[in-house]
Amino acid sequence: DKGLVERVHGGAVLPDLFREPDFQRRLGRNAEAKRAIARRAAAEIRPGESVMMDTGSTTAYVARALTGHSDLMVVTNCADIARTLATRSRNKVYMAGGEFRADDAAVFGAAATRFIEQFRVHTAILSIAAIHLDGGFMDFHLAEADFSQAVMRRAGRVMIVADHSKFEVQAPVHVCAFADVDILVTDRPPPPAFAARFAEAGITVLVAQFGPSAHRRQRPRT
Repeated sequence: DKGLVERVHGGAVLPDLFREPDFQRRLGRNAEAKRAIARRAAAEIRPGESVMMDTGSTTAYVARALTGHSDLMVVTNCADIARTLATRSRNKVYMAGGEFRADDAAVFGAAATRFIEQFRVHTAILSIAAIHLDGGFMDFHLAEADFSQAVMRRAGRVMIVADHSKFEVQAPVHVCAFADVDILVTDRPPPPAFAARFAEAGITVLVAQFGPSAHRRQRPRT
């Protein structure tokens, strides 16, 4: 019941505690919170701006929230994000090439990193697996962390989108320190220890609103 052992044919094995669910399963987890975060994040982007977005369930929801924007330039390694925003008129969408991983609906590797190094954008929008007081912003896979770090180097500001379940969780790969991030969009006020560290690092924390009023209030900047 606690997930400490998994039954398999002929016996039992210890589960991989650092294994991340695939992309489609992650889309269904905390979906309401992720939609609210996405609306709040999209409100920080002006029509006509340029963004880089990595693969992730929360960034996929941000892409859906950005469909009301126009004239965006979008650079991504995620097929779902590229497909969502390429259908909008006057958007320019650039999809990185590289090794495609079906579980993430995205490409990774040296080719993907070299591709994004050709661009300079207003905002990087990144999803992460964990936020830890000692480890900072963390992920499950080295390739994803490498890509996120490359994206951060090519952006004027860095926005992390993460729901409350990511706090006080640990993942094996360090992505960046708190001081490397400009904006954190989440669905609940961070725990006090995190709030203090974010303030010290200069992170602007935006807490998404739930309910019908959220759709009226969270509009793009002009």
